[in-house]
Amino acid sequence: MRKRRRANQAGVTLIEMLVVVTIIALFAGLVGLRMWKQADKARVTAARSQINTLMAALSTYKMDTGQFPTTEQGLQVLRTAPQGVPNWAGPYLERELPNDPWGNPYIYHYPSETQGDEPEIISLGADGQPGGDGINADIVSWKSQ
Repeated sequence: MRKRRRANQAGVTLIEMLVVVTIIALFAGLVGLRMWKQADKARVTAARSQINTLMAALSTYKMDTGQFPTTEQGLQVLRTAPQGVPNWAGPYLERELPNDPWGNPYIYHYPSETQGDEPEIISLGADGQPGGDGINADIVSWKSQ
């Protein structure tokens, strides 16, 4: 009687377990892919936000000193007083100069190579190379999207 009771109690077969594991893996893969795409969008948004913060700091620097820093001086003047600039009232950033969300330094030009007598800040995107499309596209201070 005991042997029959055990035989009648159904267990989970190996095939059933493999089917369940496969379904879970497919679901995790789809969700993971969507989350990865959202992470890329978040990095682009973070880069735009950091560029906007740097541009605001540059505007404050210009109000104090009467001019934007040169390309040679770079963005470091937002944290450290440059030589020969008497009205520097910084630091203009609370924290150290950030890298872009992909770990690359921002590129600064003044005057802008494309926008004339305005400063320009550029992130080269995920690939760290000029140009590109999608996540690899350059993010520039003068372009809102």
